[in-house]
Amino acid sequence: MTARMLASKPIVQKLKAEIREEAERRARGGAPPGLAVILAGSDGPSKAYALSKESAARSLGIAFTLHRFGDGAEEAEITARIRELNSDPAVHGVMLELPLPKRLNAARVIAAIDPDKDVDGVTAESRGRLLQGRLDETLLPVTPLSCLTLIESAGIDIAGKNVAVVGRGETVGLPLAVLLIKRSATVTVCHSKTADLKGVLKRSDVVVTAAGQAGMIKADMLSQGQAVIDAGITVLPDGTLAGDVEKRAAEAVSWLTPVPGGVGSLTVTLLMKNLLKAMGLQGAGRAA
Repeated sequence: MTARMLASKPIVQKLKAEIREEAERRARGGAPPGLAVILAGSDGPSKAYALSKESAARSLGIAFTLHRFGDGAEEAEITARIRELNSDPAVHGVMLELPLPKRLNAARVIAAIDPDKDVDGVTAESRGRLLQGRLDETLLPVTPLSCLTLIESAGIDIAGKNVAVVGRGETVGLPLAVLLIKRSATVTVCHSKTADLKGVLKRSDVVVTAAGQAGMIKADMLSQGQAVIDAGITVLPDGTLAGDVEKRAAEAVSWLTPVPGGVGSLTVTLLMKNLLKAMGLQGAGRAA
């Protein structure tokens, strides 16, 4: 039996239509949504990600500004710009492209972002709200949110389900584990020290992997009936993208997200949805 592919394209199309309609409504009310992205240094992928956000924003009727800093930019210079954006009523979301140049302290720069404008859900305040279960007033990190959205698209109610999360990173694994627990899943977080990884995965109803190691999850580590969400992306030497799950796993499970076309393809759209939520947190455009 071949797995049903949980492609994100239908979800993206539906969300884009909703976001575009809401952005137009807010613009008519005098509060067009505004997103600002900070790009520091010359990291090629970061530049590409920033430009993809610009394209997505403009296609949805969202005002976009890119604030670029060279390799020699100082921390104080970047944080000063972020604080300006925090106080600008026309900007409803502020996002910092990572990684920063190594000589800069990313944690200090991130801390300058207003939590109510933190559309990427990376500030300590955003993470604290998540841990406290204050989800209505929290801008959730978009990659974990993408994973949850794809699980739900399979019609899976994760309450009471055994979910294995492979990877304990601060970007995906840890916040995702918290979100799953808040939805009453029984969660096992797996990592390099996990004993009997194969056994843990085989016993799980849902497997989400975000290790960033191409093909590390083999077909014989999985079981029929499972939904497998592959959030691990590795750029191979030939320039193609590979997930954590080997391709043969499509014969071993019931649902599987493709790479590309799965988790990553949904994240930019969810970022724009977070922007509209941020406007609500800020009370922007309520009269619209």
